[in-house]
Amino acid sequence: MSAIQLLPDLLINQIAAGEVIERPAAALKEMLENSLDAGATEIIVQLEGGGVKLLRVRDNGSGIAPNELPFALMRHATSKIASLADLQRVASMGFRGEALASMAAVAQVTLTSRKTESSHAWQIQSGDGTQSEVTPAAHAQGTSVEIRELYFNTPARRKFLKSEATELAYCEETFKRIALSRLDVAFSMQHNNRMMWQLPTLSRSSHASFTSISQLPEVSWEEKADALPKRIEAMLSKEFAQSAVPVSRKTAGLHLYGMASLPAYSKASREAQYFFVNGRFIRDKIVAHAIRQAYQDILHHQRHPAFVLFLDMPPELVDVNVHPAKSEVRFRESQAIHQFVFHTLQQVLSTPVALTENASNLSEQLAQVPPAQRTTSIQQPMRLHMASQPLAFYDALFGKKENRGKEEEKFNDVPFSNIQPHAQSSTSETEIPPLGFALAQLAGIYILAQNVHGLVVVDMHAAHERIVYERLKATFDGQQIPMQPLLIPVSFTVEALDIATAEEEHAAMAQLGFDIAPLSPTTLAVRAMPAMLKQTHAEAAARDVLHEMREYGATRVLTERRNELLSTLACHSAVRANQILSVPEMNNILREMERTERSGQCNHGRPTWFQMSIAELDTLFMRGK
Repeated sequence: MSAIQLLPDLLINQIAAGEVIERPAAALKEMLENSLDAGATEIIVQLEGGGVKLLRVRDNGSGIAPNELPFALMRHATSKIASLADLQRVASMGFRGEALASMAAVAQVTLTSRKTESSHAWQIQSGDGTQSEVTPAAHAQGTSVEIRELYFNTPARRKFLKSEATELAYCEETFKRIALSRLDVAFSMQHNNRMMWQLPTLSRSSHASFTSISQLPEVSWEEKADALPKRIEAMLSKEFAQSAVPVSRKTAGLHLYGMASLPAYSKASREAQYFFVNGRFIRDKIVAHAIRQAYQDILHHQRHPAFVLFLDMPPELVDVNVHPAKSEVRFRESQAIHQFVFHTLQQVLSTPVALTENASNLSEQLAQVPPAQRTTSIQQPMRLHMASQPLAFYDALFGKKENRGKEEEKFNDVPFSNIQPHAQSSTSETEIPPLGFALAQLAGIYILAQNVHGLVVVDMHAAHERIVYERLKATFDGQQIPMQPLLIPVSFTVEALDIATAEEEHAAMAQLGFDIAPLSPTTLAVRAMPAMLKQTHAEAAARDVLHEMREYGATRVLTERRNELLSTLACHSAVRANQILSVPEMNNILREMERTERSGQCNHGRPTWFQMSIAELDTLFMRGK
């Protein structure tokens, strides 16, 4: 073994480059962040060969003084921090002073920059550990960093790079993350002289450059909320932008804002998930878990939500110096951050879908209409005859206006539901409810209704299942679900273990609204069950409760598995396929949906309804062609 010795600077930089600059996309990220730190309002990216042959970033930022250019290419030389106190409250994107030095160790780097007050630009070149003299150059205000032949002097590392298309895809994803984080900056990106992206800036009528889109007092959240969907539409998809709802909540120095998709728009992977802390894109387990919990009972199976969310917080409350690529952070109060993100998103997603402005866009995700025939926007609300005077159909059903009051009371006394609404419907004669009025029942499965946009189709079982589920959760949160004694107890045969479970967990089952007691060594009787469940399903519901208690124990059932069990109970009580409903019963479901949180999805994440506009119907029937 040889003696311990200091490594040469070039080798040190090449080792650092392996951690910091693992591929062209990593170099692009560092260059873009430097441009943002310099206050750039326009950034131009040019690539060749997937970024391996050429990677050039040009900005109109503050520039670098000529005497500072050599330091910019040295390790641990930076203008962004100067002390440990600065490191503990980093507000800039970059701060270590490693990126350019690492690039210069494994590529041919040209750095050209001009300050505002300078008459011309200055340039320095570096490659293979050597620097040229600083020389005059032609350049507008700002800085250009040009990297050619990445890993030209470390062929063993270069062979691990992927194909040109793959490396370009990584670069494009990095570009997206940066562009989504800064709406005040105009971005463009070219590859092999072909324009790939050209994104205009946020309207900047009177304000100067700012560090983060939330850190400028003159820019209101309303302005950001107007600009973010446009950039999301341009960079991700129009469907995402139309199917997302705005998020904004401030408390105790924290501000979470952005756009989160409704459950109807989901992805098979996490590709459309962008979370930024103080403008920096991160992947964090605490945040990811909070978001999963917010979507847990409204997203179908293994689907993933789409979101672009920003969390702004005091820099001293988050450590960004925990990962070479700065893609991970450590929160000082991680539990508080988890709860803040979770409750904010849960509140946004709890809004009854029928009342959100994006409800009509749901049809574009759900209707099985060929894309070529599908309209891209909802037309102006059509004028219903019902809006000026009641439909003759409803007059015949309920009588004239003066006699209709008593009949409308039947809406809350339907056979299938023991759920009492929060309040009587306030719909006046000139108001059309969001989900409209029921017209008919189709195939014993769907409710057809008419509203101001056109046709509403509701999966009656899925919709009623969500209604019962939310009511069960609300009543359980009140410590105990109200019981309804059965006039005639329901008995059923069980195994000995079920008898033991019923005796041991009697108190826990009472919290769920069940009174189950042994009749014999092999028989149990349901003497009472939750008031809002159907008594005809007493045996099936009791068996499910016993199964959960046997498998997981009372503590887990009443805490972490609570929602799964309540969802199962709700499924038992919901209206079934081929169950014939009257028009008042169908209308009652529609009104309950409008009052119920998360009513756009059933307990398993499937949609409960969709809207088909008159324009879409006209297209199907080729009207006006």
